[in-house]
Amino acid sequence: MLFNSYIFILFFLLVTLLSYFGLNRWGKEVWAKWVLVGMSLWFYAYFHISYLILMIGSILFNFFCSNQIRRQSGMRNKVLLAIGIAANVGVIFYFKYFNFFLENINTLFQCNFITDTILMPLGISFFTFQQISYLVDSYRMETGEYSFVDYALFVTFFPQLVAGPIVLHGEMIPQFCDKTRKKLDMDKLACGIYLFSIGLFKKVMIADVLGRGADWGFSNPEAVTAVDAALVSVLYTLQIYFDFSGYCDMACGIANMFHLELPVNFNSPYKAASILEFWQRWHITLTRFLRTYIYFPLGGSRKGKVRTMWNVLMVFLVSGIWHGAAWTFILWGAVHGIANVLCRLFGNIWNKFPRFLRWAMTFVFVDLTWIIFRADSLRDAGILFGKLFKPWKWQVSGGLTEQFHLLEFTYVEEHVSFLGSFASRFPTVHLLIVLSLALFLALIPRNCHEKIFVPRAWNALGSIVLLAWSVVSLSGLTTFLYFNF
Repeated sequence: MLFNSYIFILFFLLVTLLSYFGLNRWGKEVWAKWVLVGMSLWFYAYFHISYLILMIGSILFNFFCSNQIRRQSGMRNKVLLAIGIAANVGVIFYFKYFNFFLENINTLFQCNFITDTILMPLGISFFTFQQISYLVDSYRMETGEYSFVDYALFVTFFPQLVAGPIVLHGEMIPQFCDKTRKKLDMDKLACGIYLFSIGLFKKVMIADVLGRGADWGFSNPEAVTAVDAALVSVLYTLQIYFDFSGYCDMACGIANMFHLELPVNFNSPYKAASILEFWQRWHITLTRFLRTYIYFPLGGSRKGKVRTMWNVLMVFLVSGIWHGAAWTFILWGAVHGIANVLCRLFGNIWNKFPRFLRWAMTFVFVDLTWIIFRADSLRDAGILFGKLFKPWKWQVSGGLTEQFHLLEFTYVEEHVSFLGSFASRFPTVHLLIVLSLALFLALIPRNCHEKIFVPRAWNALGSIVLLAWSVVSLSGLTTFLYFNF
C-alpha cells in the first residue's frame, strides 16, 4: 500500500488510528499492539500477498535466533550470530542479487546458467538490516527480554517498514511500552497531520512532476541535447531529494499520529559543503548502520590511515551494492567512497576554500554521480556524460518541455491571457518555474524537524490546503524511489 493512495489516506490510516487508540482507551494495550502489527502486515501484503510468507518467516527466525544468542555464551554465541547474519544476508542475496550474479558468471565464463524471474519483496533491505542490527545487539547483550509482539511491531511498524528509516530496537520498543503515549493527544495528532501533508505535497506535486522530465531523459539518452542532459540530471537530483524527503516527512508524520517518534533520516543534504557532510545528512540511518555494523567491526579508524581509507571504501561499496543489483550502483558507491577518502586526506586544504565554492563543487559532484545511479546501464550513463561535455547548443527539446504542461499552469493561463501568450512564446517557462521552485525549497528553507510545531490556525489551514491539493492530484499512483532498494 502506498502513502500516496486513496485507500491509505481515506481508509487504512483512519481505521488504524481509531482501532489503536480505541483499544488503548479500553485498557487493551497488548491487543492494540497486535492490531498495529496486523494492520502493518496488511499494509505490506497489499503490494503482493506472497510477501507475507517471507516477512513472517523472517520475524519468527530472527526472534528465535536472537533469544538463543542472549541465552548462550562463548563459541555458541558466535556461531549462532554467524548463522543468523548468514541467513539474513542469504535471503537478500537470493531475492536481490541472484540473477545479477548468474548473469555475470555467464558473461565472464561463457556459462549457460538459466536465470528465472524472482519477485523481489519491497523493502527487503530495510527490514533485514534492521533485524541484523538486532541480532548483533543481542550478541552484545544490549537487548532486553522483549515480548514477541513488541519485536514484531519493531520490525513491521508500517510507516518505516518499506523505505526506512532503519531504526534500532532501543529507539522504538521502549516507546511501544510507554504508557504516556497510549492516550490520544490532539497536539501530536495535529503535528502528524502537518508533517504528512507536507510530505505528501513534496511527493505528489514536486517529486512526481520532476520525475516526468527525468524519466523522459533517462529513457532517451541518445536523443537528448547537451542542455537536455544537464537539465535532466538536475531534475533527477531534485526528484530523488523530494521523493525521499517527502517519504521521510510522511513516515515521521504518521508515527507522530501514533505518538511515536522515528529518528531523523534526512537533513537538507544539498546544503552540504563537502561529500563527508552530505553523507551526514543523506539517509542518516543507513549511514549509521553501515558505520556501526560494518565500519567499526572492520577496525574503523583504529588501525592506521591506510586501513581506515580501505574501510571507508568497503563501506561505500556495500552502500552501492545495497541500493541494487547493477554495476551502476556499484560504480556509484565506489566513486562516493573515493570522494570520501579524498575528503579525509585533503580536508585541511578543502576547508580553506570559501563555503559557497565548496557547496557548489559538492552539489555538482552529487548531481553528476546521480547520473550513474539513475541510468539504466553504464552505457547509458556514458552517453549522458558524453552529451554534457560536447559543445552546447542552447536548445531544449520539445519532448522535455512537454512534460511540464501541468493543469495548474493551464488553468492560470486560461484566465490570465498575457501569461498564456508568454508561455506559448517561451515553451521552457513551465520547466524553469518548477525547477526554480524545487531548487529554492531544497536549498533555502529549514527542514521540518528543525522547526518547533505549534498548533495554530495558520498551520491547520496550510495542512488542509496541501493535503487537499495533493489528494485531488492523485491521478496516477507512483511508488517511492526507495521502494526499489
